[in-house]
Amino acid sequence: MTGRVKRALGDIFGLANFGINLTSLAPNAVSALRHAHTKQDEFVYILKGHPTLHTDEGRTVLSPGMCAGFKAGTGNGHCLINETVEEVLFLEVGDRTPGDEGCYPDDDLKALLVDGNWQFLHKNGASY
Repeated sequence: MTGRVKRALGDIFGLANFGINLTSLAPNAVSALRHAHTKQDEFVYILKGHPTLHTDEGRTVLSPGMCAGFKAGTGNGHCLINETVEEVLFLEVGDRTPGDEGCYPDDDLKALLVDGNWQFLHKNGASY
């Protein structure tokens, strides 16, 4: 995730039920591999720049003041991509539901949340 910088604002305050990150993307950076969660709802709010939201429905350019939400369990993979020459800055909010899993439709990757830590595996369950 070269060019992505996250500041875990929720952790600073000891928030246990949800997390809040202030995330910046340099030009050509991505927020994450395109992914979906089984139990975690996610929300993003754009503060600066014009990232491209990539979901199963396609690509949409967002602007400051716009937001997007991703309901858990839908399987709709999503990520933000900075395809511009300016920095992108956004807030991302997600819950911390135990037992969450992440699926990555474009990659041979799945993630399991175990005791608050992410473990990454191949889709067939084999370790990396």
